[in-house]
Amino acid sequence: MSLYILDTDHVSLHQRNHPRLIAKLHTFTLDEVAITAVTLEEQMRGRLAQIGQSGTNLTLAYTLLSVTVDYFCGLTILPFDDVAYQQYDRLRTQKIRIGTLDLRIAVIVLSQHATLVTRNQRDFAQVPELKLEDWS
Repeated sequence: MSLYILDTDHVSLHQRNHPRLIAKLHTFTLDEVAITAVTLEEQMRGRLAQIGQSGTNLTLAYTLLSVTVDYFCGLTILPFDDVAYQQYDRLRTQKIRIGTLDLRIAVIVLSQHATLVTRNQRDFAQVPELKLEDWS
């Protein structure tokens, strides 16, 4: 069985019911698709930042926070564990020029021997041995 891990951009597309992504997801079982704890972090930071902005519609912001939590409850969330950390430390010394959170996602994918589903092919292609697909 292959494991496919959605990057944060594909999670956002899924949350907005992107038709091509939804159709592709229907070809897999729940245990073949996952996300990372880093994607959870990115989305939760964004929702909490919305709540903290002055002048924001708090009713909407808290509703979106609740919807986001509910969304993640239905998914397999892969941790940033010791194996991922060791790969992260090794790749950082190679000076790969991608963002810190993207690199953390990449090493979780590598540690799971999985395929990363992302539109950000340019950055993630810099990570050696990382398998990529774009379902958008």
